[in-house]
Amino acid sequence: MLDQTKQYLKSRHYRYEKSYIRPLMTPESVYVFKFGREALNNRVIIRYSHTWTGRRKINEIDLRLHKQKHPRIFRTEKDLLEYLESRLPKREQEAQKEHEKQHQTDEENAK
Repeated sequence: MLDQTKQYLKSRHYRYEKSYIRPLMTPESVYVFKFGREALNNRVIIRYSHTWTGRRKINEIDLRLHKQKHPRIFRTEKDLLEYLESRLPKREQEAQKEHEKQHQTDEENAK
């Protein structure tokens, strides 16, 4: 499940961890996918069910990037990948600028 997303994250050098949850009261199964560079602080929650032939049918994909207030909801993996391709490079640049700024202040404090 989410093979294209896993390949995309591997190519960008992100770590990921996956887990499976089978809720007792609902017919849907839940697959939780956490990812990040250093800390696994981003997550994708996939709610899926099975068709009568046994195939998996994705009902909903929720994406919550680090520090986002509301999850983004997608119907297909393609929509999720398009969103990640537009957002992750911007977040990487912001994180890198923040890291450099913190590194400069640490050097100034050390002097």
